[in-house]
Amino acid sequence: MDAAAVVKVMAGLPGAEEQEGWAGQPVFKVRNKSFAYLSEDQTHMHLKVAREELEALVAEDPAVFTESWGGSWVLVELGPADEEEIGELITEAWRLTAPKYLVAQLGS
Repeated sequence: MDAAAVVKVMAGLPGAEEQEGWAGQPVFKVRNKSFAYLSEDQTHMHLKVAREELEALVAEDPAVFTESWGGSWVLVELGPADEEEIGELITEAWRLTAPKYLVAQLGS
């Protein structure tokens, strides 16, 4: 997966906005709350996840997924990551952050 594919997934999420982070890296937010950070070099990203999901991801593939930021974020190495799986994780990170009315706009 590459940064262009990440941005394409983000574009399909209601209310998702790309902003510049403190170090110049892209930060993705919904209603001014962050749910994803793309690294400045665009080789990895941090995604908000549920604790149970984090543990499963790290156990499943530690070469791609690493625990990050206090147990509710996962660091994803984009190069070896499966595009479909990361698309689903981005959508789930958005769902964890977005208000219910925006989630309803996306559907199930």
